[in-house]
Amino acid sequence: MATARQLAVQTAGSRVSFVMSAPIEQITGEVLDATEGRLFVDLRHLERLSGLLRVDLLALTLYRQAREEPGATLGEREKSELQNRHARTWLQISEDAPDAEREANRWAEYRIDKVLAVSERDVLALPGPRRVVTAKVEGDFRLHQRVTRLQAEVEAAFSFEGETLGAVTIETTAPLVVQLEEHDVRPRELFGKLAQKTLSDLGQKVVKQAPIELALTLKPQ
Repeated sequence: MATARQLAVQTAGSRVSFVMSAPIEQITGEVLDATEGRLFVDLRHLERLSGLLRVDLLALTLYRQAREEPGATLGEREKSELQNRHARTWLQISEDAPDAEREANRWAEYRIDKVLAVSERDVLALPGPRRVVTAKVEGDFRLHQRVTRLQAEVEAAFSFEGETLGAVTIETTAPLVVQLEEHDVRPRELFGKLAQKTLSDLGQKVVKQAPIELALTLKPQ
């Protein structure tokens, strides 16, 4: 259709993050400049939005803030190489993983195929150079070769020069909540070898879900 657009994620400047709070520490994860993908948008019918986003988990970096005891103030944010090695082992993207498995596990994907709600369906009918729309979308989320259905609430700002679309910035207003055990993300000692302790056993140190937030810029192709 004449109003349909294919939008490509600008990998440089992309940001995917999460904050996981446990009783004695808080873990922040960031993937910067490592998201790719495309969205297909009809500017007069945003309810037809679809697309695929892919995040390279090899670019994931974890930071830790510790508490002296549950409920105490968090300490300074620091990067732990040991904790980052553990994360790669849990995700089975560590250096000891076979190449094929490592490549399959390195990508987290979100395939959007349904718009549940949208504040304005026709962007072209809105005035001004910056036109903001909120939406709730749903799709298949693939992590560690397991797929679940996830919803996300987003705000999309469409930047126009006259009537020409220049770019779209998208940010989550409510995170995608990923249940780690549903994706078999669990303590491992080596590739293919589960640790004796489970997520439940590590309850003071880790949590069972990761609330993921996105900040992306896309441009027409």
